[in-house]
Amino acid sequence: MADLSPVENLRIPSKEELRELRELPIDPQAEQEIIDSIEEVYFSSDSFDMVQHELEKLPPELNLQELEEYRDTLKKQQDAVSKKVADLILEKQPAYVKELERVTALQTNLQLAAVICTNARRQLRVSKEGFTEASLGLLANQRRRQLLTGLLKSLRTIKTLTLNELSALLTQEEDYPGAIQLCLECQKAASTFKHYSCIRYSNNRWILWFNWVQWEKEQLDVALSKTCKHFDILHYTKVQLAYSLLDKTQTAMDQLHMHFTQAIHNTVFQVVLGYVELCAGNADTKFQKMQYKDLCTHITPDSYIPCLMDLCKALWEVMLSYYRTMQWHEEHDKQDAAASDEVMVDRSYVKKKLEHGLTRIWQDVQLKVKSYILGTDMSNFKYDDFIVVLDVISRLMQVGEEFCGSKSEVLQESVKRQSVNYFKNYHRARLEELRMFLENETWELCPVKSNFNIAQLHEFKFMGQCHSPSISPSRQSASSSVPLQEERSLFQQFLQDGNPFEMHIEHKEEETEDVLASNGYESDEMEKSVYQDYDSDSDVPDELKQDYIDEQTGDAPQNRVSKESQRGKKKSDYNLSKANAPILTNTTLNVIRLVGKYMQMMNILKPIAFDVIHCVSQLFDYYLYAVYTFFGRNDMYESSGLGLISSRLRTTLNRIQENLIDMVRQLPVGGSDATALKEKVPSPHLSQLVVLTNSGTLYGLAQRVVATESLVFLAEQFESLQSHLDTVMPAAKKPFLQQFYSQTVSTAGELRKPIYWIVAAKAIDYEQMLLLMAGVKWDIKEIMSQHNVYVDVLLKEFEQFNKRLSDVSKQVRIPLPVSNVLWEHCIRLANRTLVEGYSNVKKCSNEGRALMQLDFQQFLMKLEKLTDLRPIPDKEFVETYIKAYYLTENDMEQFIKNHREYSMKQLANLVNVCLGSHINKKARQKLLAAIDDIDRPKR
Repeated sequence: MADLSPVENLRIPSKEELRELRELPIDPQAEQEIIDSIEEVYFSSDSFDMVQHELEKLPPELNLQELEEYRDTLKKQQDAVSKKVADLILEKQPAYVKELERVTALQTNLQLAAVICTNARRQLRVSKEGFTEASLGLLANQRRRQLLTGLLKSLRTIKTLTLNELSALLTQEEDYPGAIQLCLECQKAASTFKHYSCIRYSNNRWILWFNWVQWEKEQLDVALSKTCKHFDILHYTKVQLAYSLLDKTQTAMDQLHMHFTQAIHNTVFQVVLGYVELCAGNADTKFQKMQYKDLCTHITPDSYIPCLMDLCKALWEVMLSYYRTMQWHEEHDKQDAAASDEVMVDRSYVKKKLEHGLTRIWQDVQLKVKSYILGTDMSNFKYDDFIVVLDVISRLMQVGEEFCGSKSEVLQESVKRQSVNYFKNYHRARLEELRMFLENETWELCPVKSNFNIAQLHEFKFMGQCHSPSISPSRQSASSSVPLQEERSLFQQFLQDGNPFEMHIEHKEEETEDVLASNGYESDEMEKSVYQDYDSDSDVPDELKQDYIDEQTGDAPQNRVSKESQRGKKKSDYNLSKANAPILTNTTLNVIRLVGKYMQMMNILKPIAFDVIHCVSQLFDYYLYAVYTFFGRNDMYESSGLGLISSRLRTTLNRIQENLIDMVRQLPVGGSDATALKEKVPSPHLSQLVVLTNSGTLYGLAQRVVATESLVFLAEQFESLQSHLDTVMPAAKKPFLQQFYSQTVSTAGELRKPIYWIVAAKAIDYEQMLLLMAGVKWDIKEIMSQHNVYVDVLLKEFEQFNKRLSDVSKQVRIPLPVSNVLWEHCIRLANRTLVEGYSNVKKCSNEGRALMQLDFQQFLMKLEKLTDLRPIPDKEFVETYIKAYYLTENDMEQFIKNHREYSMKQLANLVNVCLGSHINKKARQKLLAAIDDIDRPKR
């Protein structure tokens, strides 16, 4: 226990002991384990009484062997601690020696300092005795004054470094350039006076404020993005000045274009999403996660146009903001002409960036609108709705052209795809509809005013302003009263307020037409005149008989006809009993309206102009074919040899039948034939209500006139539209248009001949005349002074025909060309019947030939009183045949060769009748052989 005394425990080993301890071989790990086994209480404090501690641990009953073992354990622990201490002492010994040397040096320095202080005190005592305390006090006060003056100036500067003003500029006034300028000045001042303790104290706050201003740069970027939708000059000026203070002008421009791109995307997505969710009628959020392209497919047909309008309005706002941004930079550059080279570089960069951005932004707009256009199948849209869509897209393309000079190929292609699809379905339905109209048409006159013009139909209103591309069709009528706006671009018109995509549909509701006459006549006076004779107003004062003079213009309108002018009309002009209103039917009016709709669509969609014009030509083709099929097709009269149908007209009819008429609709077909038949229409059938066999109505002459003249009127309208169609027709396709007019439209008037020929062939009994002529004796021996009865019968037929024409004219106006064709056909048939009757004569004398001439002259004289048609058709045809009786053999042979208009029978009879008088049998055989030679090539 003595070995464990406190003295023993605290004694520091000597160097030899330390060396011995270090030389003791021991395992470091075992040594550490022994040290770790020591109770922690031994390390608690220096006042710890270890002896007392160990004694208290002894058990009540002591065992010597256990005590020795425990003592050995403590001994080992002590040895391990001692060895550890010895290691540490030896390890720190060099540091101890070095520190001891420093202490010695410090002691030496202190002794030197004591000597210096002693000398200084001695010198101060001498100075105090040599100078007065008052003079030193003055110098000190002067220096203190100078220091305080500088301090006051610094304090005044520091006083301006207030954070309240900066906060107000940023949060209340949104004065970004002022806030940045103030912050930079504060930072500069803080750096200058950082040696003051107050500045050092608040410097951290200024660093925080500066970081906050850095964050405000992000807010500045947000402020820049706000100009993309609603441009405000003051706001944008502040933002640009702020960026220039930060020397970030080019960065601002890069950010601006990014914001415009994002604005376009967000705008269109929100507009379409709003309509989709509204139509869906629930709060399902699946639409918000869709891509814009997929979202466009969920737009319903009812909401398609309103959504498109709002879409274009929103995109217009974005493009207008960009346009005003460019304007701001242009004006700003002009105002600040004198600028440094660095500023000029920034301006050049900004200008190029803005110009390049025009195309990029318009391309983004096109792609967004394209996705919307192609997202819905518009093939079943109503025509007016589809026109509104085309109108809006046309206006948008106009915006694009003014915005960046783009032709909007992306929009044109997408609209063309929809339009071709829509137009094919629309045209197919219209052709079927036209067939239904034609098959139910009774060919009654549609009462229109005498001054009717297709320009009065609202389908053709767009042509009034078609020369001005800056006005879209649906707005042309509204803008016609403001011609000055046509010269200004849309961006100039709607720079401050308004939107070019507003008020589109409303204009159509305001359009009205006034083309129909009341009860078929323009006034009661004109209605009465239909049933009054020319001289039935003899009791009317002369001054009331004068032409009506318009009080506004002083002109006499065409639809007012004076009695003097009536008397001056030709007898064959059967339009005296009607106002000179155009002759057309409801079907004609429907076709004209349809053409107007097609042209309106074509005017907006020039890329499909050829497809539209081709369909327009099919409308005319089908109408022409129907009129010919209903009223002009008659094989018996077509073979009369009078050339009623020209080769051009026949070619046209064959082409229409081959390309447009479906002759085998009822038969099952497949493959390419089925595809081809989809583009064809069955041949129409005449309505059963139309009767063409009644002689009392001149075999449906009124219906024939209405049908034929309505076709002629339709052709005239097509002629008036040719120049407009030519301007929109692609150059490569113009030959088609020219051929359509030269081969089809111009042939409409030629249908008069075959159609009215049927009436003329049935209106007069030519067979009765042949029978009467057969009973006349022509081999008389004396010259007669009285003509034959058949002439009077024929003239009575013509008088009856004239009366029937007058009766028909009370139902429908018969134009002069129609009456001329009818009279020409009747006279031509009568003259040919005369020649045929003369060719049936077996025996004829010179006096008989003279009687023929007498009969024919009597016929001509009476006929000229019935008609004003001059010259009389085929007059020479009859006279030449009668006079040929007197020809000699040689002259007769030449006559046969030159006059092939006569039939072989007529020529042969002429030779046979002359036999015996001045032609012998040999000459007869020769002449008959010549006739046979002429006839042989025809066989």
